[in-house]
Formats: sequence, C-alpha cells, structure tokens
Amino acid sequence: MMDRPLSVRESALWGLIGLCAFCGVWVLLSASGIVPRQFLPTPLDVVARFAQLVNAPFAGASLPQHLAASAQRYFCGLMLAAVIGVPLGLLMGWFRLLDDILSPIFESLRFIAPIAWVPFAALWFGTGIGGPVLIIFAGAFPPCLINAYRGARFIDPRLIEASRMLGTGHLRTILEILLPASVPSIVAGLRVAAGLGWQSLVGAELIVAASGVGFMMVQAQANVSTTTVMSGMIAIGVAGMLIDVLLRQGESIILRRRGLA
Repeated sequence: MMDRPLSVRESALWGLIGLCAFCGVWVLLSASGIVPRQFLPTPLDVVARFAQLVNAPFAGASLPQHLAASAQRYFCGLMLAAVIGVPLGLLMGWFRLLDDILSPIFESLRFIAPIAWVPFAALWFGTGIGGPVLIIFAGAFPPCLINAYRGARFIDPRLIEASRMLGTGHLRTILEILLPASVPSIVAGLRVAAGLGWQSLVGAELIVAASGVGFMMVQAQANVSTTTVMSGMIAIGVAGMLIDVLLRQGESIILRRRGLA
C-alpha cells in the first residue's frame, strides 16, 4: 500500500525533525570526547565562526567575497558549457553525419572526471580564472550536450514529417520545431549540469585558485581551523541548494507553460 503524499507543512516538519536529530548526534559526539573538539566542534562553535567570517577576512577576504569569487567562476564555466553543449547536442541529434563524427570523441572524453583535468588546468592557467572555468566546463558540458541530443532524437516524428512536407529548410526546422520541442530535456540537462558544475568548482578551488570558498577551506585546513572548514562546507551546501531551487522553479514554470506539468 502506498503512503499518502505529505503536505508542505508535514514535509517541512519531518525535515526539521531530521535536522534536529542530526544536530543532536553531532552535539553528543562533540561533547562525549570520542572525537576531539578541535576536529569536531559543536554546531554553536561553527555557527559563531560562520557569523564571524561574514565580516572578518580570512585568507584575504570575507566569506561573502570568497563566495562572490566562486560564483563568478561558476557562472562563466556553466554558461560556456550551455552555449557550446546545447547547440552542439541539437545539431548532433539532427545531423547523423555530425553525430557519427563527434560521438567517439565525446564518449572518450566525458568519462574523464572533472577533477582529473586539474593538473592540465594548473599547467595552462595557473591560479587564474581559466583553470577553474575549464574544470567547471568539464563537469557541466556532458549533461548539457546529452540532454539536448536526446531532446532532438526523441522529437515526435510527425512534426518532422510535416515540416519536410511543407518544404521547410534545416535552419528553420531547427529553430521553430526542434529547439522548442527539446526545451524540457534541455532544461533538465541544465539542472544536472548546474549541480555537477558547482561540485567541480569546489574541487578546482581546492587546488588551482587563489580565492573562493574552496581556497578558503584549504587555508583553514593548513591552520587547523575546523570551524572555518565546516563554515565553508555549509556555505557551499546552502549556495548549491539555492541554485537547485531556482533551477527547479524555472523548470516548473517552463513545463507548465508547455502543458507538461
């Protein structure tokens, strides 16, 4: 028997209970001495340090400034992945010859983990913006291309047949039929790409950046400041959650307007 769907209030209540349970276990572990407090501070210690980092600089900047630097790299890499990946995926789905030419190259590259590009990015760009952008691009590009490709490949054949019967050219068919019909798949791919890009950014900043939240965490680790490390982790998690919420809202709006939700 399936459970009844929970209301928004009930979902929020259960989420709050889960969060309180997690914090309770955290407090018990910290207070018990099983893990030294230096390496597992209490939630209050982390909250206090987080509030301090909002105004006080650490590793050359405050937490909001580090977040701003991370966001700049992130959006550059994500936009580059979308601008290249979406049109290329649509074209590969539409032109079989292009698909045959590019698929072997893409399939061999997409299984390289974004973090594996770090040494290459460091050699090419050092600690400039180019290195993290390349790594974010490596993480976000595959889902952009794959979802656009699937959107193009699984379009209703009747639409294509009607277009050909009317003598519509390739460019007009792509712009007026293929692209609109592929929008739901493209948006879903962008949401996946956004999550992978954000994770790739943090990995990049741990190694090939001189600012950003990842860089701040590395400096905190070197100074054995666990509260700072955990504050950075919280900032990364909250920022990533907000990005996903915004993309989900955008996806819902697009699907509703197209009558798919």
